[in-house]
Amino acid sequence: MRTRATLIQRLKNWQDQASWQQFFDTYWKLIYCFARKADLTDQEAQDVVQETMFAVVKHMPTFNYNPARGSFKSWLLNMARWRVIDQVRKRVPLNVKHRLHSDSSGTTRTDTVEAIADPAGQSLDQHWEAEWQTNLLEVAIKNVKRRLDPQKYQLFDCYVNKEWPAEKVAATFCVSINQVYQAKHRITEMVKLEVTRLEKNVT
Repeated sequence: MRTRATLIQRLKNWQDQASWQQFFDTYWKLIYCFARKADLTDQEAQDVVQETMFAVVKHMPTFNYNPARGSFKSWLLNMARWRVIDQVRKRVPLNVKHRLHSDSSGTTRTDTVEAIADPAGQSLDQHWEAEWQTNLLEVAIKNVKRRLDPQKYQLFDCYVNKEWPAEKVAATFCVSINQVYQAKHRITEMVKLEVTRLEKNVT
């Protein structure tokens, strides 16, 4: 399996459509859900995805990945975070000046844009981490599903995801209950291994 560093190296060639598609398929939902957790609308979140991807494209030619200086996960978070902040700032009327000023009591306060909850705060960092883990699991399941016989995955999907009783799954697909249990165990282990592989390659 190609490592994250290899994928990043391939992304330096913006004409490598397969690698860019792989990158987009892996991370677009993560960025979208992160933006939605920042209380952005659906359209604003889609704009964040698009603008974050553009930012990654722009930075790739000169980007040098060095794990000792920081994780790829943190770098991508910063790319998305600034696009979220941009969307929040767009909501402020153009005639509002971004400056500190004093009210009639002489106390200092901030303008509207500074009063908006900071999208770079700790709560969004926690959302990013939660979405990152959810995204890893979804990508892992998707990757495992590609390698499986469709019926075997259906056994797992109905028993684990849809929470059908084992007896119902067995009867529906004309297999033994033991085969249902085996499918659950085997595919669960495959997903765990795939999550581990992804964590090593993209964190």
